[in-house]
Parts: sequence; structure tokens; C-alpha cells
Amino acid sequence: MAFFICLTYICYMKLSISFIIPVYNRPNEIEELLESFSKLEGTHDYEIVIVEDGSSLTSKAVIDKYNKQLNISYYYKSNSGPGDSRNYGMSKAKGNYFIILDSDCLLPSQYLNTVIDSLHSEYVDCFGGPDKSHHSFSNIQKAIDFSMTSFITTGGIRGGKRSVNQFQPRSFNMGLSKTAFEATHGFGNIHPGEDPDLSIRLWSLGFKTKLIPEAYVYHKRRISWSKFYKQVYKFGSVRPILNSWHPQTKKLTYWFPTLFCLAVLVAIIFTFFNINLPIYLLLLYYVAVFILALIKTKSLVIALQAWLALSIQFIGYGYGFLKSTLLLYFKNSKPEIIFPDLFFKTK
Repeated sequence: MAFFICLTYICYMKLSISFIIPVYNRPNEIEELLESFSKLEGTHDYEIVIVEDGSSLTSKAVIDKYNKQLNISYYYKSNSGPGDSRNYGMSKAKGNYFIILDSDCLLPSQYLNTVIDSLHSEYVDCFGGPDKSHHSFSNIQKAIDFSMTSFITTGGIRGGKRSVNQFQPRSFNMGLSKTAFEATHGFGNIHPGEDPDLSIRLWSLGFKTKLIPEAYVYHKRRISWSKFYKQVYKFGSVRPILNSWHPQTKKLTYWFPTLFCLAVLVAIIFTFFNINLPIYLLLLYYVAVFILALIKTKSLVIALQAWLALSIQFIGYGYGFLKSTLLLYFKNSKPEIIFPDLFFKTK
């Protein structure tokens, strides 16, 4: 570990940034992201590494458009998932500190200055930043953003101030030193869930992580209710797997969406016996969600859609978490066998 600390000190002295961006059949997103890169403030030199993960609809034409104004390295590889593609990009990158982004993100102009200032002030080998909704996003995207990030929902767990010094960064907005990448070999082949798994392995090796609250990105997330449900269902499904791999990270809060869904069912059943207090408490909670969403978004439509987004988030995550927990408990098989759709095969 002394060797790692020595390397970390060298990285701290002079940061050389490489942005790592995997992409799969989303050239339009890459174009919007590169446009936001062109508006970054500061005079920092950086490299953009784009890894095309076996796309049939490639981003090559878009990248050629920006090659003269941005330092872009472009690689095409067979499809093996975002985690392996990030690892591939980091293995090819020239920098000593990697910033990993999803292709559906946009960068505010001060982003890179904020990150570098924070790392110079308090260096860590891994950081994460929160996400926000951009004014150009659709109403559905803004409602989903509220549900995923508000303190009144489970979203607050990821971006809360109390998480600053023990934060599990998410790979849509994550920094990782080359030293830490080489020590851990990067992301595993589970997806989603590859980012908290990496954070936990970093902690076990003595590396520190932190949240940089001001280093936010605009994250589009899913653009339909069905895709959002599928996403949060997978989030719920992978958490028990991570708990089985890393038992020391188990938390009661991971059960909250499941318990919420069960509480809704109990409240509805109680009304048949003229016991209405539980349903009144549930309605009070939804009123609070509506008011907070209205205050944040200043839109009646988005505030109403926030109800649906919240319900989908809790139902999808809660059901996925409960189902995965039961299958892991009762089936005597490895997670890769029980949940093949949550694991990418890498060569």
C-alpha cells in the first residue's frame, strides 16, 4: 500500500485528466455532450476517450465533427457492457486521473474547474458528483430527476451532505485515479451495480472516496416510464447481490422501497375494515411530494408526474429487491446463474 500512496502523491502533484465515456447506439447524446465540452471554462488540458461498445449506430461522424476543437481518442470494440468499456477506455487513456461520464450527461461550464479545485484542496483517489435536471429536458425526465434526487425519496441517499466523506460514486459522474484503477482492475461485469461494487473494493484497499456537491452534471436518465421501471427494477435486483458480496455494507434503508410498497397494500386492506389512518398518512406523504416537486420545478404538470415517477421508483426497486433477496436465499447458485441478465460476459 505504501507504493500506492507514493503513486497517489505523484498524481496529486500534477493532475492529467482523461474523460472516459462509453457509448452504445447514441450518437445524438454524444453530440450534445461534446458540445458541452466545447463550453468548459478554464485552460486545463484534458483528453476525451470515447469507447464505442459494439454499436450498430456509431458516433464516428459526430466525433469527426469535434476532433479539431477537442482532444478526442475514439475506440470501437465488441459489445461487453459499460463497465468493461470503461476499463478498456482507462487502459488506453494517457492521463493519471480519469473522469467517467455516461453519454446521456451534459457538463455545466464550471465543471472541470470545480473538480480540479476540489482535488487540489483535498485529494482523493475516487470522487462522485450529483446530477441535476437541465431546462431543456422533457417533463418526464424532470419528474424522474425529482424522484431520483429529492431528499423525500430514496434518491437523497446518494447525494446527501452526510454522505460526503463516505460516498459511493455513481459512474454517470465519477472520478478515479489511475493508481486506484490499477489496484482494483476497475469495474466488474455486473450491471447495474458495478459502481458501488468498485467503491466498496476501493475502501477495502484503503482508498478514500468523497462527494463533490458542486461538481454536478445534467443527467437525462430514462425518457419513458417503461424504461425507467426497467432501470429501477434492476437497481433493486443488484443490491442484494452486492450485500452478499460485501455483507459489511448492508443497510436497513435498502429495504425502504419494499416496505413502502407493503405498507401501501396494508393501508388499502385496512380501509375495508374502516381503519383509515394508514391511508391518510400515505396521502399526506404524496401531498408533501407534490408540494416539494411543485416548488422545485415550478410546474403543475411535472409535480403531478412526480407522483407517478415516485410510485414507479418504489414499486420497481422494491419488487426487484425483494425478488432478488428471496432467490438468493432459496437458490443454491451463484448470482451469475440466477440473474444472467445482470452480468455481461467479458473476454
